[in-house]
Amino acid sequence: MAPRGHEADTLRELARQIAELKGTQLAGEFDEACAYPAHRYLVPDDTLTVALAHKLGVRSVRDLYGGVVPFPFVATKLIAHGLPDGAKASPPGWSHAFSSHTASLVLPGYSAFSREDACNAARILWEGGRVRVKRPYGIGGAGQALVENLDQLEAELDALGDEALRAEGIVIERHLDGIETFSVGQIEIDDMKASYYGVQHLTVNNRGHHVYGGTDLVVVRGGFDALVRLELPENIRETIAKARAFDAAVHNDYAGFFASRRNYDVARGFDEAGVLHCGVLEQSWRVGGATGAEIGALRTFRAEPDAHLVYASTREIYGKNVRLPAGACVVYRGVDAHAGKITKYYTPGREPRKGASIDDS
Repeated sequence: MAPRGHEADTLRELARQIAELKGTQLAGEFDEACAYPAHRYLVPDDTLTVALAHKLGVRSVRDLYGGVVPFPFVATKLIAHGLPDGAKASPPGWSHAFSSHTASLVLPGYSAFSREDACNAARILWEGGRVRVKRPYGIGGAGQALVENLDQLEAELDALGDEALRAEGIVIERHLDGIETFSVGQIEIDDMKASYYGVQHLTVNNRGHHVYGGTDLVVVRGGFDALVRLELPENIRETIAKARAFDAAVHNDYAGFFASRRNYDVARGFDEAGVLHCGVLEQSWRVGGATGAEIGALRTFRAEPDAHLVYASTREIYGKNVRLPAGACVVYRGVDAHAGKITKYYTPGREPRKGASIDDS
């Protein structure tokens, strides 16, 4: 778990509720020095590597709420883009086949592991307008910058450092306007499986910056096949199809991958020529911003065996005097040393009103 702050407290509360769903109790933070049952269940704060998963006794999706990858970079934004032609550097285990299979599923951009490759990627993308530079581990819009020329790019690379660039990589992506961000995902806990699509929302934090503010989900009992059988708007159907194909490519091209929590952010936006792009931004195989709503939906499915579809939402609100809606389940409410006062809650899954359309999320 994270050592401190609202992220750690949120994770602890969500883990407690996951334990409750499983009919057990949270044992606390994992301690390698302690003896645990052979069939323990983990809720890690990050995606695990295969090596670490084996060390922790994680063998399948029934052992954790999260995911396992063969190499650390697979869990980051980096795999959402291929390398530029003639790239001079790539990490061990990089799958060119995956990049080929997902080229039509992602936004215009490249991943790079050297200064030369990053500059070449940006030059290509600048032909269509400004570009966005993203650190691979940035969350909720953090760790990225808009660059319009080589000087600005070099400044970003200098701040990262060549050694970190080689070790961690960086994403160079075409800037889009009018961005809408959707979520597509699937979760499994014991005998329960659910799939969903959702719409993400922004909010203003205590520093006046626009940041992630929550997600509204439409959740069905079962797999992606059950999700696409719903009556869906065409843009949502395209969003689901791209996320689903991306998910299938990961399973196919990165041996050793598995996840009980699979969440894909899919963005739609316009480039400077007015062309609409739709593609997977990044993946999350760990507890994330939508996890409260995921738990809320599973709680409803557990309590109501005949329920097939529910709506559930999460919200993150900064500042004082936050009014909670009826039935809200608070996962964090306090003052964080860095973020300031913040409240996080979710509304448990509810079945759609009679006559409501499926895109009323």
